[in-house]
Amino acid sequence: MLEVVRVSIVLLSLMLAGCSSTPAPETKAAKQAGAPLAVTSVISGKHPLAKYLEIAGFRVTEGGAGKLTVKFAVINHSDADIGDLAMKVTLTTTAAKPEDAPIAVFDAKVPALGPQEVKDGTGTATTKLRVYELPDWQFLKADAEITSPTP
Repeated sequence: MLEVVRVSIVLLSLMLAGCSSTPAPETKAAKQAGAPLAVTSVISGKHPLAKYLEIAGFRVTEGGAGKLTVKFAVINHSDADIGDLAMKVTLTTTAAKPEDAPIAVFDAKVPALGPQEVKDGTGTATTKLRVYELPDWQFLKADAEITSPTP
């Protein structure tokens, strides 16, 4: 009987050891080949509301030759109501250098946001690129500036 218990314990230990393993160390190549890091697009400038707002989730569709319709989410991270906003948004890629031209620059309207609320913003941009020439959503980055209301 004691021998059966010992064999059972050894088998259980082997099963558990086989199921759990230490993760392999990541190589530099594996890190580069992995999923892209999340990019947070911020609202810059000296506007007092800028520090409470975030823009994300850009969706670009073609509204005709040379016209892009850009939809995105605006997140209010404050506990206060924020009225209607107007923004100037500059859309670039995550790999863009400071001297590179943006993909698009457009004005956008955002409806009033309640505390901790998310709403859709939209804008229309002109571009020389076709929608299929644009980078995928995870490679888009935006810099926005609040133009209205004025502080």
